[in-house]
Amino acid sequence: MSLLVPLMLTAPLRAQMPDTTGIYGERKDTLAAAGATATGNGNFLSKGKDIRTEVITAAGLCKMACCNLAESFENSASVTVGYSDAVTGARQIRLLGQSGIYVQMLDENRPVMRGLAAPWGLNWVPSQWLESIQVAKGVTSVINGVESMTGQINLEHRKPTDEIPFYLQASVMDNTKTDLNLASSLQLDEMGKWSTVILAHADGNFMDMDHNNDTFLDDPRGGNIALSNRWLYYDPSGLQVRFGVRGIYDKKNGGQMPSKSVGQANGGAWNADIVNKSINGYVKVGVPLNEDNSRNFAVVSDYSLMDLNSIYGKGPFDARQHSLFFNLLYQDQTRESLHLTAGLSDAFDSYEIDVTKVIPYYTRQDINEHLTNDLGAFGEFTYHYEDAFSAIASLRGDWYLGNGVQLSPRLTLKWVPFEQLVLRANGGRGLRTSIPLIDNIGVLSTTKSLSGYYLDFPLEKCWTYGGNATWYLPFDESQKTYLSLDYFGTHFTEQMLVDYSDYDISFYPLSSFAGGYSYTNNLQLDFATEPFRGFTVTLTGRLTDARQTLRNQDDDFKPMTDRYKAVLNLQYATNLNKWIFDFTASLSGPCRVWDFMRDLDPMYANGWTKPYPLLYAQVTKRFKGFDIYVGGENLTNYTQPNPIIGWENPFQTGFDASCIWGPLMGTRVYAGIRMTIWKTEKI
Repeated sequence: MSLLVPLMLTAPLRAQMPDTTGIYGERKDTLAAAGATATGNGNFLSKGKDIRTEVITAAGLCKMACCNLAESFENSASVTVGYSDAVTGARQIRLLGQSGIYVQMLDENRPVMRGLAAPWGLNWVPSQWLESIQVAKGVTSVINGVESMTGQINLEHRKPTDEIPFYLQASVMDNTKTDLNLASSLQLDEMGKWSTVILAHADGNFMDMDHNNDTFLDDPRGGNIALSNRWLYYDPSGLQVRFGVRGIYDKKNGGQMPSKSVGQANGGAWNADIVNKSINGYVKVGVPLNEDNSRNFAVVSDYSLMDLNSIYGKGPFDARQHSLFFNLLYQDQTRESLHLTAGLSDAFDSYEIDVTKVIPYYTRQDINEHLTNDLGAFGEFTYHYEDAFSAIASLRGDWYLGNGVQLSPRLTLKWVPFEQLVLRANGGRGLRTSIPLIDNIGVLSTTKSLSGYYLDFPLEKCWTYGGNATWYLPFDESQKTYLSLDYFGTHFTEQMLVDYSDYDISFYPLSSFAGGYSYTNNLQLDFATEPFRGFTVTLTGRLTDARQTLRNQDDDFKPMTDRYKAVLNLQYATNLNKWIFDFTASLSGPCRVWDFMRDLDPMYANGWTKPYPLLYAQVTKRFKGFDIYVGGENLTNYTQPNPIIGWENPFQTGFDASCIWGPLMGTRVYAGIRMTIWKTEKI
């Protein structure tokens, strides 16, 4: 298939055009209560959103090293980030106790990080390219599909209209890991019709590190280069055209260090060499249909090509994915209290997978070509009564190739009984096509055999529901002091289960045995305050009860899922923000390990890991036009003991680098600079 730059529409520009995507923009149908500002605190719960939404601002992305998206959630208890395995550097997130594959990732309301991009995509988004991140819990809008089974994370990039012709960020860690980002926003004509932003990124890891002396690199060597160019055309009539292209080249070399001789007598060193290449293009067009733009039409088109060449030990894994997303939207806001959004969309994916699994005395090659298609129609009605109440009712019907028509109803309610209290509730059905081998990429970093339905593409189904209550304490007029409590539950009616035993990893659907179940319940408490000017405190605690019936496990606690997490963030900024001091502490609770691990290490004797703390600190000195910062990560120097099972004989039965529940890197210190040149004088 040739590389096309697809054609399609988008949600209009912020205030100039109503947001046809619904959840994240400045909608006329959301309650008008003002949201909290980012001043002084880079993480906050949005007061104006209908869905429970945590916002991480540009200031929040500067609190720690945050070289990429995977490192941007360290001071959030809602989102937990971990490793897929101990050798490749692939990252994964968890939300509501479920894997990140059930979170819909959006790039300015375009679905991204799907399929092959899921294990690596968090590493491909430089945090300094971003303007903000919005994390919405529970089922969200159906406009971009129904893959938001546990939540939705939307990324807002730096805009072409920003008056920043030059921005530079560079940092280096004590292990020589470097990060460089450039951004340039340019307005190309006096009328302001044409503008563009150029984003460039490069990072590299050049030093061999093996702190635990298991002969395997703690962090793979290699680097990533990315380039993006985004354009905006805006006509005074309200017509908008956005388009852009992004290219990525990512190469990683992990596994055993060449200088170590342990693996040489057993068939050579065990290597994990991975090369990812990706190109993405998109077009968005918004067309007003009347003078006040209360009725508009939009089209969004997005095309991605992912190409992966890799080797795990002696087993090659090559895959390619073509993805095309198309969305047609119509929005009518002519009535003051009742609004309608309707449309058609199609998500098409083509996969080519060639995997060779090498285990002792046995080698198996699987070649699989598969097409998936999700053709859907949807309608979303929003009713609001002044600033006190709003309801969003939506229904989407999708035709899945091989699975027929599936209906997904969703409902969101918001009630503000008085100014200081906001109550929310939402629920509905979620669906996604599972790609078991890619969704669980860590299984390639083992000598265990694979059995069951790992090459199938089943349709997973769940119901998610929950609510949130946020109380803004009346003694704080700025509304920066609040207490928030939320509960969310997710119950799967169909799910692809992954089950570890001593010698194999089996894949089978939840429906394959009677009485099977898979569910999570999450309870979270958030408190934020600014006791005095310049000093902010954020405290968050989360409890997770995740259960899942598996054939090879003794009880139903979901393996490798922590029971709780607590995060404390303190920030103090001196007058005029000349000095900024950030401190983050987190405590992660125990998680249930796979049954086969109990006899391998005495610390797993009861089947659970131990809680562990992490500390982060950073000091920033601000000058006119640039900032200098120094900081440290994982100051407790805690790492998962013996993360690679059977490292002494990586080509023998029992080798497993995929059972990761804790940090892999110890204490790291870093220094960096951020430089901004403004087009006009900023105060």
